[in-house]
Amino acid sequence: MSILVCGSVAYDSIMVFHDRFKNHILPEQIHILNVSFLVPDMRREFGGCAGNIAYNLKLLGSDPRIVATVGEDAGPYRARMRALGLREDFVREVPGTFTAQAFITTDLDDNQITAFHPGAMFHSHLNDVREAKGATLGIVSPDGADGMLRHADGFAAAGVPFVFDPGQALPILGSEALLKCLQQARYCTVNDYEARLMCDKTGRSEEELAREVEALVVTLGAEGSRLYWRGERHVVPAVQADAVVDPTGCGDAYRAGLLHGIASGWDMVKSARLAAVMGAIKIAHRGGQNHQPTRTEIGSRFRAAFGEVLW
Repeated sequence: MSILVCGSVAYDSIMVFHDRFKNHILPEQIHILNVSFLVPDMRREFGGCAGNIAYNLKLLGSDPRIVATVGEDAGPYRARMRALGLREDFVREVPGTFTAQAFITTDLDDNQITAFHPGAMFHSHLNDVREAKGATLGIVSPDGADGMLRHADGFAAAGVPFVFDPGQALPILGSEALLKCLQQARYCTVNDYEARLMCDKTGRSEEELAREVEALVVTLGAEGSRLYWRGERHVVPAVQADAVVDPTGCGDAYRAGLLHGIASGWDMVKSARLAAVMGAIKIAHRGGQNHQPTRTEIGSRFRAAFGEVLW
């Protein structure tokens, strides 16, 4: 079961400022803001929606194929893909660009200042999902806007069912584009804030949007998720995490569980339950790709949470 994962591949540079931003930003001087923060703690993580989703799918035993664009600095990320056994067939290097990168500075109150450079991500439309033969399922996750629209068109033309996951790209997608992608997709997943934003942009209620797809999943963080499927609304509880360490990449882990369940032929409720397990496992680790559960451990967590044998 080959799953095409369209989206961003990015480096995340995460820095910690051992003080509070508010102690160094003078409100009356905002118009001439010029500040510098000493950040003695820094780590660089492998991230991006496509990278994170594919990583989690590999943990689950699926065969993900990343469809993304990267820059000339992608060597370390490509080496990681090879080490993990992730296929690079459709990871295109764009000359003269950097791989997408996020620079995140966090203070002691967990406030964040983030600068994001999209780099090669802006060229994601250079890829064509129709060239990937044998795909049985796909996902269109946050990427360059032109690329997301092209991937949705490509999946629809090829007759490959896909999950529409607009995420952080919602602000740059117009209402008509959103509705078209939703109508082309078989499934859609968003968090509760994104669901409200999509309703505002399209002028439709959540229930009306749900009627455009076979299943709409709205994640609610620690409150679980709600699932619109077969004309009914289901509530899927969150799974208790061992620790709450870092939410970065939890949504991507959730989407991987959802994709694996769909590709395995499970019903949507069971798929969303596996998604909840993957999110709970991820949140106990820093970064989007540092958790390393075995399939046996994932199965045990699922059985403990839902009283059902997974595999």
